[in-house]
Amino acid sequence: MKFFEHDAKKLFKRNGISILEGHVAYSPEEAMEIATDMGCPVALKSQVLVGGRGKGGGIKFADDPDEAFEVAGKLLDMEIKGEKVKHILIEEKANIQEEFFLTVSIDRSSKKPIIMVSIEGGVEIEQLAITNPEKIVKYHINPLEEFLPYEAREIARKMGVDSSLISSLGGIIWKLYNVFDKYDAQVAEINPLILTEDGLIAADAKLEIENDSLFRHKDLTEVNSFKTKEFAFVKLDGDIAVIGNGAGLTLTGMDMIKLNGGNPATFLDIGGGASENTIKKALNLVLNHAPIKVVFLNVLGGITRADDVAKGVIRALDSSKRKINIVIRLTGINEEEGQKILEEAGIPFEISMEKAAKKAVEIRNSLVE
Repeated sequence: MKFFEHDAKKLFKRNGISILEGHVAYSPEEAMEIATDMGCPVALKSQVLVGGRGKGGGIKFADDPDEAFEVAGKLLDMEIKGEKVKHILIEEKANIQEEFFLTVSIDRSSKKPIIMVSIEGGVEIEQLAITNPEKIVKYHINPLEEFLPYEAREIARKMGVDSSLISSLGGIIWKLYNVFDKYDAQVAEINPLILTEDGLIAADAKLEIENDSLFRHKDLTEVNSFKTKEFAFVKLDGDIAVIGNGAGLTLTGMDMIKLNGGNPATFLDIGGGASENTIKKALNLVLNHAPIKVVFLNVLGGITRADDVAKGVIRALDSSKRKINIVIRLTGINEEEGQKILEEAGIPFEISMEKAAKKAVEIRNSLVE
């Protein structure tokens, strides 16, 4: 049983191995949403169960959410060694100082587990084994005896790393072997293990479990993706972002924009019980999307309270580097409190959806004239 990288990393993290912050996207819109939430340059990594994705173009980088959208679309159209890319792991782009290679597998000739490590990690590790095999340190484990931390440190020392890294690198080697042993693995691998200003981090993860042992590891079936969607988001071709609390209300808001001569840039449904934080995240997503000139926020407060909406709007506008016009239709539960919050912050609002949509289009037209 092979694990996707994001699932293997989740198991590694459970066992004390540091990983990068990451979330899984199944569409370009989700990639854009995740990149917006992370607020930093990101790496987009195709999730496939075959090797060689780096050389095959399955790992790309993006500096902003718009670029993440474009790159994700290309990756999700790819096939790598005959396997279709169906989802992507999106992680913060690391500032890498050094790369190492660590793997634990079974040596069939000696009938023992073998640890192989190298001071040089990355996509060229297979070539290194051919051209400079002396740079790969090999250590056989007696499966009838406990593998002790001092042995792992000795392996790190033989790699030739700086003395300041021997203890921490030995710790990662020891933990990786424990993952291998605990889950009856055929392979447990980190390539590369990277050194950053935050220490040693597994930038990649490979895990393959012996199928006949799965009855002992029922918890493995519970491993799932990192991120749960908070709202439904679809990117469109226009320049007026439409946000609503409910699919029907959002679609109606889009229709109103079209009837007044505008073009929606998004369908963004924050759901019926959106919190202040969800409002902030949704606005951040569209505020940082370059083509958008105006935001039309269409909220009928029911489960979603109008005062929470107003607070979320203010938080998003205060934290956004990009200033953009926003038109708000706000009515429903706690509407007086919400409208007062907006009024005190100098943010205009409407009670009528028709008036708000018309104003959004008028503002958009004045900006392009």
